[in-house]
Amino acid sequence: RIDANHLEIVYALRAAGATVQSLAEIGGGCPDLLCGFRGKTALIEVKDSRQPPSKRQLTPDQLRWHREWNGGTLAVVCDVESALRVLKVMA
Repeated sequence: RIDANHLEIVYALRAAGATVQSLAEIGGGCPDLLCGFRGKTALIEVKDSRQPPSKRQLTPDQLRWHREWNGGTLAVVCDVESALRVLKVMA
């Protein structure tokens, strides 16, 4: 299942110059998006800011995946603005 704002965030990242691949169908706690920007890569978990806080929490699988990740940037975003901030960190 993808969040309602998933495509909106993908489009905004691409409009800002990022390459984006959805990983949402992988499951198992894997983040929703693989994002490349200016030679760097980030993994992004999308949550919907319009949902109540209880619905925006990471699932147990996501918590485990995040805890075990030994790579680069891993972010949780809830709207376009927070997604674009990830690109600023990557720049």
